[in-house]
Amino acid sequence: MKKHSILATAILTALSAGNAYAAQITGKVIDSNKQPISGAKVHLHGKKQSVITDRFGKFSINTDSDSQLHITKNNYIDQRIDIKADQGNVLVSLEPSSVESIVVYASALHKNNLEMASPVSVLSGDELKKQAKPTLGETLKGQPGINASYFGPVSSSPIIRGLDGPRVKITQNGLDSSDASRIGPDHATSNESLSAEQIEVLRGPATLLYGSGAIGGVVNVVDNRIPTDIIESSTGAVGYSFDTVSKTNTYAALFETGNDGFNFHFDGVVRNGKDYDTPEYPSYEEHSDHDEHEAHEEHGEHEAHEEHEEHDEQEALLKSVPNTFIDSQQVNFGTSYVNDHLTLGFSFGRIDTDYGIPAHSHAHHDHEHEEHEHEEHEHEGHEEDEHESHEDEGHNEESVFARVKQDRWQALLNYALHNDYIENINVKAGFTDYQHSEIEGGAVGTTFKNKTSELRTSVEHKLAGWHGIIGYHFSDSDYEAQGAEAFTPATETRSHALYVLEEKKFGDFTLELGARIEDYKLSSVITEEAHEEHDEHEHEHEHEHEEHDEKRLLAYELNQTNMSYSIGGVYDYAEGQNIAVNLSHSERSPLTAELLSNGTHIATSTYELGLGYHLENGEAHFEPEDIQQEVSTNFDISFRKFTGDFGYTLNFFYNDVENYYYQENTGLIYSSEHGIEEADHEHEGALPVYQFNSQDAELYGFELDTHYKLNDENTIKLFADSITAKLKDSSYLPRIPSNKIGVKYEYALENLVADVTVTHYASQNKITAYESKTDAYTLVDFSMQYDFDIAGNDVMAYFNIDNLTDELGFVHTSVIKEQAPLPGRNFKLGVRAFF
Repeated sequence: MKKHSILATAILTALSAGNAYAAQITGKVIDSNKQPISGAKVHLHGKKQSVITDRFGKFSINTDSDSQLHITKNNYIDQRIDIKADQGNVLVSLEPSSVESIVVYASALHKNNLEMASPVSVLSGDELKKQAKPTLGETLKGQPGINASYFGPVSSSPIIRGLDGPRVKITQNGLDSSDASRIGPDHATSNESLSAEQIEVLRGPATLLYGSGAIGGVVNVVDNRIPTDIIESSTGAVGYSFDTVSKTNTYAALFETGNDGFNFHFDGVVRNGKDYDTPEYPSYEEHSDHDEHEAHEEHGEHEAHEEHEEHDEQEALLKSVPNTFIDSQQVNFGTSYVNDHLTLGFSFGRIDTDYGIPAHSHAHHDHEHEEHEHEEHEHEGHEEDEHESHEDEGHNEESVFARVKQDRWQALLNYALHNDYIENINVKAGFTDYQHSEIEGGAVGTTFKNKTSELRTSVEHKLAGWHGIIGYHFSDSDYEAQGAEAFTPATETRSHALYVLEEKKFGDFTLELGARIEDYKLSSVITEEAHEEHDEHEHEHEHEHEEHDEKRLLAYELNQTNMSYSIGGVYDYAEGQNIAVNLSHSERSPLTAELLSNGTHIATSTYELGLGYHLENGEAHFEPEDIQQEVSTNFDISFRKFTGDFGYTLNFFYNDVENYYYQENTGLIYSSEHGIEEADHEHEGALPVYQFNSQDAELYGFELDTHYKLNDENTIKLFADSITAKLKDSSYLPRIPSNKIGVKYEYALENLVADVTVTHYASQNKITAYESKTDAYTLVDFSMQYDFDIAGNDVMAYFNIDNLTDELGFVHTSVIKEQAPLPGRNFKLGVRAFF
């Protein structure tokens, strides 16, 4: 209640302030050749809304006090101009940037990627539309320092500097996406790239604003579902594309309109595709990365397998990856009211997606037991009918697919006080109802649910030359899983946090300080069986009923306080060049899967145990003693040049992590008949037992992105990244991304843009005991875009060829790498019209 009264008092104070007059600032934005720049964004510092320059580079914006204009345009260097309320007219000149320069919404302080102390990548505009894939991982994996978990192209999450899952926060407009992608690699993220305006990747720790779940980085998907600018006319876009590799049809639409400050937004995406094609690859019996080492102990076993029984070779090769279809629909509606001081808006989004789960076999389960469980769950009557439609497309009853449904509500309040100290007050709130069901033979096998409430409030201010924000962040997640793969118990996770981020300029040096304190609470009820030692003969069915009677429920609660802080700076040592340094300390508590797992995880073909369990004589006992936080100390240094014909960004990083949570092979196996026992007992369908452990680790490497403009038409770009990740005992961490290096040649002439990109992924032989080496591969991609006009409407047509040479590539970070190679040669044709 106290923070609400403070907010109300601040707003009333602003309403009664003496700055009652309003003035209009007009101006023009030009380039270095004195030509007008259209589409530049002009933002009045301290306010939420902005205006866009017209085709003549002109703009007008209202102000009621002395302030600062922030003028931005992608691939130009930002300009900040102090203005007087009665100034009248301004002329702004923007210099082109030799590397991409884009304002980063996730920075919270209106910075672009070249001004931040932490390394940032942004994918936006036409480049985003051309590269957009069904998942975030596939959309972003070409960026330096970013890879994908790749559980097939329809379930692929971003990996940042070797960290993924619980260590990478995925947000939509700054609020958690609130899906189940952190539970397992077969759970897709719920963000749609095509409806985004830009996707931002903050490398390194970003816990100060986004919480301990961002210890490895943040991926922020920015869209305009709640319009923050005044829309004065009706605009929109429609798009269509077709991919030959999976026969995928994608339709997208956008419509926005407004009147007198009231705005409306709609966007929608429909995507339908079948199993994707690949170059020929061997069809092995299903296994995961966890048992690859045992399956391929002898080097070259694949070749030996091909030589053996040559008459069966034709049957042993596949040309597509089964069960990788997608059928997805997503819509977003939003409305807002915007005036000089106030922005108030609401939005609703719905996702309804079915996608195949490759290599997802339930042969290890006792199906009679599953069917009994299925009868106990509620089923929607139309689910079996919908599944029949997938069977018509070639997906039989034995395939397993995921049905994802998500409803997402968001609200935004921003009030610009625009006085000498407090610039604006911002409140974001969201509620997400997420459900992921796995359909087996037309029936629901396992359902994962997650309901999340989130509130973020912040005050932007200026004081004694310091500019910053102070904020409060609340999050409550109610997660549960039901069914055969419910290897984690129902859990409620709640956090309260206070954070502060401040910056101050000292000549050419900008100092940035930040801190966050987070109260973290995880609550669950653990089901534990009091196992008795096996008799000489196996248990009869009637004895199983007695075991169920011996189950006991244990209430468990984890309370921890996570402290994070950082210090960084940017030194502009020459025109268009700077050095950025950032040192941060971040703490993270374990999530449900890391702490409380106890069951079969079919997606990874393992039996998983969390940190809270202790193994003794083949039995797992819940003994969560002295659970320590994961503590990261990260150092970044970046060198940037962003003017002239040659530009570059070079990042070096070192991350020292105490109590790094990772999965370790216990050497035991699990079967439903015999439970957990030594691996020397061979049972059909037995799974290796992996347990989460913690040990000190270090991760280090670099990222390079260079641009050289040969002339107005020709540009060459070189990019590369390298990551080394190992425990302090010198053993390597599992599934670390391969190093990559690439070159891109781009040709631009009037309305035509074409490029060729060659990316080489090095072999990965820095592996754990249970992994196999992954061979190197090279991908060649071609893209061409042409802009033209039809009946006064702008149209963009593009043609892509992905994997031009039809290279067979396996992704080392994938737990099903040999069962799901990368797609083969793909021709993509797309068109997008604006009105």
